[in-house]
Amino acid sequence: MATKIKIKNLPVGYQSIISNGRHSIVGDEPVTSKGTDMGFSPEDLMLSALASCKVATVRYIARKNGWEIGNVEASLEMKVDRLSGGHLKSNVAVSIHIEGDLTDEQRTELLKQADRCYVHRMILGEWNIEPSTAAMEIAGAVAS
Repeated sequence: MATKIKIKNLPVGYQSIISNGRHSIVGDEPVTSKGTDMGFSPEDLMLSALASCKVATVRYIARKNGWEIGNVEASLEMKVDRLSGGHLKSNVAVSIHIEGDLTDEQRTELLKQADRCYVHRMILGEWNIEPSTAAMEIAGAVAS
């Protein structure tokens, strides 16, 4: 099943309500970009997706193997360099802290699996982002 996200702007700054049909969050831009900084920036959302996937993968693999772990915390930091021709190069540093009485081998395996999580593989994989198209308005609702 395809993932579907809908977004509707709010009249303040660059605030938007972002929804997957079950949950909603606020997106915005930082004040330095003329936003109000009242929600996640697009970059925050990208890193959050990656961090969430890595932490969930660590927890899943630990449960699958019967390894007792406590809290799992990830810290991600992204640096983006602007290249010629409008291209961007992004570097993401990832640090994951796993509480629990684990052997070095278990901890290494959990970190290795975190780097193989679905979102990590998706980001490194092949992308085809189709050109934007105009949505048709139907009785006040937007359909695409």
